[in-house]
Amino acid sequence: MKSTLFSLLIVLLAAGTSSAQRFAIVDVAKIMDNLPEYKEAQKQLDDIAAKWRQEISVQYDEVRSLYNKYQAEQVLLSDEDRKAKEDEITSKEKEVMELQKQRFGPEGDLFRKRQELVQPLQDKVQQAIAEYADQKGYDAMLDKSINAGVIFASDQIDKTKQIMAKLGIKANK
Repeated sequence: MKSTLFSLLIVLLAAGTSSAQRFAIVDVAKIMDNLPEYKEAQKQLDDIAAKWRQEISVQYDEVRSLYNKYQAEQVLLSDEDRKAKEDEITSKEKEVMELQKQRFGPEGDLFRKRQELVQPLQDKVQQAIAEYADQKGYDAMLDKSINAGVIFASDQIDKTKQIMAKLGIKANK
């Protein structure tokens, strides 16, 4: 049984080496970080996000102000007026929370804006990688920046610099 398994292993290894696949790795994050258009897109996203955070902060301040005013006047209000003020505060708070979700939620405005600005750049990098792999005869290109199981890779198979040169990018890092 052991000799059969050993023989099978030898046959599989011999067959595998006769048609070895060529592969290389790239660091897509490093490429993106050195892409000037990506830096500009990130700056735009940061500016938009800061503006929206400020807008939401102002509205939360309004909710706090309504609540503080309510706390001060609460003893003077009738039950009906008290209930109306509480409903107003709750409604305004829900409105602000909904705006926050609309802006920063998983499928929110910031996500869509990021897709609009960054996706074309990612596509450009992917295209360059695919063209490079095709020109050089690579069967697979792995992204070492996402840590998808690449434990070690020799610098000889890291083609990040070549892809950056193909895109006309000078490494800053």
